[in-house]
Amino acid sequence: MKFLDLTKVYIRSGGGGNGCVSFRREKYIEYGGPDGGDGGKGGSVWVEAVEGLNTLIDFRYQQHFFAKNGQSGMGNQRTGKDGDDITLRVPVGTEILDEDEETVLADLTEVGQKVLLAKGGNGGFGNLHFKSATNQAPRRANPGQEGIERTLWLRLKLIADAGLLGLPNAGKSTFLSATSNARPKIADYPFTTLHPNLGVVGIDNTEFVVADIPGLIEGAHEGRGIGDRFLGHVERCAVLLHLVDGTSETVAEDYRTIINELEAYGGELATKNRITVLNKIDALDEEERAEAKAALEAEVGGPVMMLSSVAREGLNEVLRTLRSQIDDDRLRQKPVEEAKPWHP
Repeated sequence: MKFLDLTKVYIRSGGGGNGCVSFRREKYIEYGGPDGGDGGKGGSVWVEAVEGLNTLIDFRYQQHFFAKNGQSGMGNQRTGKDGDDITLRVPVGTEILDEDEETVLADLTEVGQKVLLAKGGNGGFGNLHFKSATNQAPRRANPGQEGIERTLWLRLKLIADAGLLGLPNAGKSTFLSATSNARPKIADYPFTTLHPNLGVVGIDNTEFVVADIPGLIEGAHEGRGIGDRFLGHVERCAVLLHLVDGTSETVAEDYRTIINELEAYGGELATKNRITVLNKIDALDEEERAEAKAALEAEVGGPVMMLSSVAREGLNEVLRTLRSQIDDDRLRQKPVEEAKPWHP
C-alpha cells in the first residue's frame, strides 16, 4: 500500500533536566558557596510541510516519536545539555487533528510551514539560583518540568487546482492520462482507481494540477464501495470536473447520484464551481449524442460540454474552460524554450 492519507501518531516532548545541589570545594578556599547548575531544556516536537511527498506512508511503519530529555545540571556552575528536537516531515496539504479526529490543530498548506506540536519541558534551577544575602548556602534545587504526551491524527488532503468526479468507469483516469504524463490504471471494470492520482495539465502556456479520485456510487456517504473517504482530496480544488458516461442509458440518474453524494458529504463541495461533461462521445452517433446531451442538460439546468478523451475530441475546449475557472494565482506559466541555432 503506497498511498496513505490518514494515520495516527503518538508524540512526546522531552522533560527538562533536574537542577543540581552542589558546593564549591577547593583547597585553601574555606567558603566556596553553592555552584549547582540548572538542568537543560527538553526537546520539542515539530511538524513541517516539505516538498517531494504526496503520501503519509512513512508513518505506517513508525508511529511513535519521542524527543530527548534535557540533561541534569552539574557542579561548577555547569548547565545541563538541552534535549534534541524532532521534526515530523509531512506532505503539503496535511491537517493535524486532535485525538478526537475532528478538532483541526493546524493545516499545512505551504512548503516550509512549521508548527509546534509539543513543547519541551524547562530545566530545573540549581542551588546556585537560590543564593542570596540571607541564604548563602541553599540546599534545594528544582526538578525539571515534564514533557507533553499527545495522540494526534495526520490527514492528507492533496493540493490540486481541479478535481475529477464521476461514477466508476466514467473515464476519469483516461482523461488524466490523455491530458498529462500521469499513468493511472485503466481497465474495463469498476474501481480500477483505488487511490487518488495527480497530473500536471498544460494548455495555452499555463499549467495546473488535476486530481483523480476513485469513483463514487450511490450510498458512498454510508460506506458503500470505497465510500467518500477520498472526497477530502478535492475539497481544496478551485473547480470540479464532473464526467458523465455518455454510453450509459441513464445519464441523468448518473449525474444526480454524484450530486446527492456531494450534498450528503457536506461542506462546500456541493456549492463549488462545477463543469459537467458528457464523456465517451466517440461511441455515440449524432442522434445518440443529441439525445444524451439533451437529457443531461435538462437535469443539470445549464450547458453541458462534449468530450472524448480517447479520440481527443473536445479535449482542448474542456481544458480551456477548466483554466478559466481556476484562480490566476493558482496557474503556473510554462517555461518557453528559446529556439537554439542549429549546428551540424
